[in-house]
Amino acid sequence: MISFSLKCADGHGFDSWFQSSEAFDKLHAAGMVSCAVCGVSDVQKSLMAPRVSTSKTHKGALTAPAHPAEQALAEMRKKVEANSEYVGPKFADEARKMHLGDAPERAICGEAKMEDAKKLIEDGVPVMPLPFKPNRSTN
Repeated sequence: MISFSLKCADGHGFDSWFQSSEAFDKLHAAGMVSCAVCGVSDVQKSLMAPRVSTSKTHKGALTAPAHPAEQALAEMRKKVEANSEYVGPKFADEARKMHLGDAPERAICGEAKMEDAKKLIEDGVPVMPLPFKPNRSTN
């Protein structure tokens, strides 16, 4: 697949994907390429810079963290998820129950509405926001 920057006779610019350069040429010659804005079929390729990746600009897998901060965040996520119980949207209720002694103390993570989280903090419940959303789900 290749992406071309295109421009119609009315000056509208847009991008479109094609199987190949030859596929664009064939569709264009048949009048099957039209402006995404106005529909006119008088369309030409615009000047564009190719996106080329070399071994010097692309190191490692795409899923590998690109920055030490990303690595630290990934490690934090792994530790939190391995050492806590996911309680989902019941987080505020569970944290309050533990604080009041109505539930056994344990490490938990989950989601809370902003107003519920603020109320927990105001009431002295030891909670903190995570810089990521847990991967776990309730089902």
